[in-house]
Amino acid sequence: MTSWMMRTVVGASLALMATGAFAQTQSENLVATKTDWSVFTEESPKECWGVSSPKQTVNTRDGEPVSVKRSDILLFVTFRPSQPGGETSFTGGYPFAPGSKVSLNVDGTRFEMVTDGEWAWSASPEEDAKVLAALQKGGSAILTARSAKGTQTEDTFSLRGFTAAMTEAADRCK
Repeated sequence: MTSWMMRTVVGASLALMATGAFAQTQSENLVATKTDWSVFTEESPKECWGVSSPKQTVNTRDGEPVSVKRSDILLFVTFRPSQPGGETSFTGGYPFAPGSKVSLNVDGTRFEMVTDGEWAWSASPEEDAKVLAALQKGGSAILTARSAKGTQTEDTFSLRGFTAAMTEAADRCK
C-alpha cells in the first residue's frame, strides 16, 4: 500500500502517518541548504525531504486581517526508496476545517490538497508529479486554507533553490 493510499484509511494508519509527519518537523539531520529550501534525511525508515517555511503569511477572518497563533508552517516534498517520485505535503500550523481542501497556486497553476488534522497532501502520485513539475518551473507557491476556527490563511513560499533541493533529496533516497 502506498502512502497516498494510506491517507484514505482511517484509524491506526492515520496515527502512523501523523507520527511520521511529526518526525519530519523534528529532524536534526540537515544535509544541505539550497537557497530557500533545506534538505533532511532519516535512516529508519529511509526518508529524504526538502522543506521550506513561508516568506509571507496573511491571516484573515471575515475579510479582515487578524492575529492568530500558529505552530510551524512548512511545505515539504518527501522521497522514499520504495516510492517513485516525491510526495508533497503541507502543515499550516493549525487544524484545517474538517472536509476542507488546501489550494496550492504555483504561478497561476492551481491544485487542491486533501486535509487531515494539521496536514494536507496531494491526492495521488499522479497529482504529485504535476505539482512537482509546476514547483520546479515556478517562482512562488501560495497555499490558501481555512482553519477549524474559520480563519482564512494565505502562505507564500519562495521556490528559489527548490529544484536543487529536490535533486539532492531524491539522490539521497535512491
